[in-house]
Amino acid sequence: MEKVMDNAVEVIDLGGNIPDFSLWGMFASADWIVQLVMLVLLGSSLWCWAIIFDKSKRIRRVIAQADKFDTEFWSGNSLEDLYERVRKNPDHPMAAIFVAAMREWQRSVGARGATKLGMGLQDRIYRVMRVTVSREMERLENYLSFLATVGSTAPFVGLFGTVWGIMNAFENIAMTHNSSLAVVAPGIAEALFATAMGLVAAVPAVVAYNKFSNELGRYANRLEGFADEFGTILSRQLDEESH
Repeated sequence: MEKVMDNAVEVIDLGGNIPDFSLWGMFASADWIVQLVMLVLLGSSLWCWAIIFDKSKRIRRVIAQADKFDTEFWSGNSLEDLYERVRKNPDHPMAAIFVAAMREWQRSVGARGATKLGMGLQDRIYRVMRVTVSREMERLENYLSFLATVGSTAPFVGLFGTVWGIMNAFENIAMTHNSSLAVVAPGIAEALFATAMGLVAAVPAVVAYNKFSNELGRYANRLEGFADEFGTILSRQLDEESH
């Protein structure tokens, strides 16, 4: 019982104040460098969550739009009619690929006639679709590198804050010649808080990056498959018109 009472007395600092171990209290009492580390990690975490919500919403939308467009494309209706409906506003990657290929097809065939085109037109159509796939995927993958960067560096930034905070704690021990819990505990708590913030920023970023990378990889394969199928259809039509 006496030992417990002694420990309770040690928690009270020399001024008679009990250290504030709340999140705000640890931030307010931390060294300015540790505070800067915490602010950087907090800002990175908030930006990561903004990217996560935006990417989740956008990926769900483009997948739903691709499903709808795929149904219309394979419905058996005229591709020219579909082109006329979407050419002014191709608002998702699959429609953009379709419009780019149809635009190249109509320009070339309309200007020269199918018998004068041959493999040159097929090559141009494939190149146009590949470029469009690359451009659209680059837009979808925008800011994913930030998630990867935060996921890989945030724990080390937090660790830097922890090391700096522990150094300050040891300096306080040396200056006060007192190694009681009242002197050591606040500095150690502030230091470990920086590490915790680093993990809070890094873990969601890593999980989201892996999830989005897998989803976008599958979506890119789907776009490439659509481009190959559509290129085959146009190539077959070109052969029919050439004979």
